[in-house]
Amino acid sequence: MNYNWDWGVFFKSTGVGSETYLDWYITGLGWTIAIAICAWIIALLLGSLLGVMRTVPNRLVSGIATAYVELFRNVPLLVQLFIWYFLIPDLLPEGLQEWFKQDLNPTTSALISVIICLGLFTAARVCEQVRTGIQALPRGQESAARAMGFSLAQIYRNVLLPQAYRIIIPPLTSEFLNVFKNSSVASLIGLMELLAQTKQTAEFSANLFEAFTLATLIYFTLNMGLMLLMRMVEKKVAVPGLISVGGK
Repeated sequence: MNYNWDWGVFFKSTGVGSETYLDWYITGLGWTIAIAICAWIIALLLGSLLGVMRTVPNRLVSGIATAYVELFRNVPLLVQLFIWYFLIPDLLPEGLQEWFKQDLNPTTSALISVIICLGLFTAARVCEQVRTGIQALPRGQESAARAMGFSLAQIYRNVLLPQAYRIIIPPLTSEFLNVFKNSSVASLIGLMELLAQTKQTAEFSANLFEAFTLATLIYFTLNMGLMLLMRMVEKKVAVPGLISVGGK
């Protein structure tokens, strides 16, 4: 294979104003981070609520949370994204529909759609992690809390959830990393995040290998940094005797 590598291509002009190809990557990385963080906030809050709902002693409430999980976990993310971007706006009231389709610019409407889609999709997975963490705790803790006169809400807020979150930090870290990787689907609805900027760079510069190698390194560095950060958090909040960190 005769291929001439040119790593200096990222500092060359794109032909669009004064931008370089590296500027495109920086812009795409910014969109990727914005999507992932916003979606993760939705996923963590909603997933925690659903996880609690799945463990409460009420079959109706538990059933609602279970139905949510089964729906969002078993429909492909790409299908959900297309539903949120192409179908849901048509079901909105006329005023909101006009606002979404005409008043917002295409980038903003795509951003809102992908954040909602990715947040709700990931919430189903976070829900299962929270449920598992709560159910892993000794039943005696809930009984002791009830004997002390705690209400159900107080039991979850002060006893169960603080311990459950410590237990599930590793799987939550995995879901957090998945949010960053899954954000790449935004490129399919025209949002110029990191993957879209990579493909655009490859097409404009004809340096396919360099473009995707740099994208790979960015994703790897970003996810490794997040993983190490969450590892530090896990060690910081570990409770001796409750969970072990690093096999210790």
